[in-house]
Amino acid sequence: MISLRFCGPKLSICCSILSVWGIIMLVILGILLGVNSAAFAEDLDLERFLKTPEEFKFKMNNEYTVASHNCLIAACLYVLSLCVSVWQYYLNRRATSTTT
Repeated sequence: MISLRFCGPKLSICCSILSVWGIIMLVILGILLGVNSAAFAEDLDLERFLKTPEEFKFKMNNEYTVASHNCLIAACLYVLSLCVSVWQYYLNRRATSTTT
C-alpha cells in the first residue's frame, strides 16, 4: 500500500505553527491595508509626480486595495498549508499508533 506521508511529525508540527503565524499576520496586515493605514504608505508603489491630487488619491486607494487583496490571498494559501500540515500530522499519528 502506498503511504501518503511525505514529512515527519516534527516537521508537520513546525509547518502548522508557521502556517498559523502566517495566517494571523497576513489577515491583520490585509485588514490594516484595507482601511488605508498610513503606516504602509511608504510601501506603496506611487509615482512622485502625479498631475492632480485626485489622480494621486485614486492611485493610492487602488494600491492599498491591491496590496490588501494580495495579503488576504496569501493568508488563504497559508490556510491550505495548515490543512496539509495537520493532515500529515494525523497520518503520522495514525501510522505510529497502529505499529505499536
